[in-house]
Amino acid sequence: MIISLLILLLQLYSYVLLARALVSWIPNLDPYHPAVRVLYTLTEPVLEPIRKLIPPLGGIMDISIIVAFFALIVLEQLLRSIV
Repeated sequence: MIISLLILLLQLYSYVLLARALVSWIPNLDPYHPAVRVLYTLTEPVLEPIRKLIPPLGGIMDISIIVAFFALIVLEQLLRSIV
């Protein structure tokens, strides 16, 4: 039961990360818009430590979201193997 809840939370967080990635591609989007602030508030605690470990490629391309997605997939698969 608890593992199923954790899997659900990981899936929901994946959607939050996806929304964050999509928002980052929209030019002229107000970074202070409440919805954007919520996305940043929910994702920065995960993405910031990844950025410290893996700097942007070529100083430009931030792959922290890709790494976070990969980590979520691995964690979810580990939890599914327990069930």
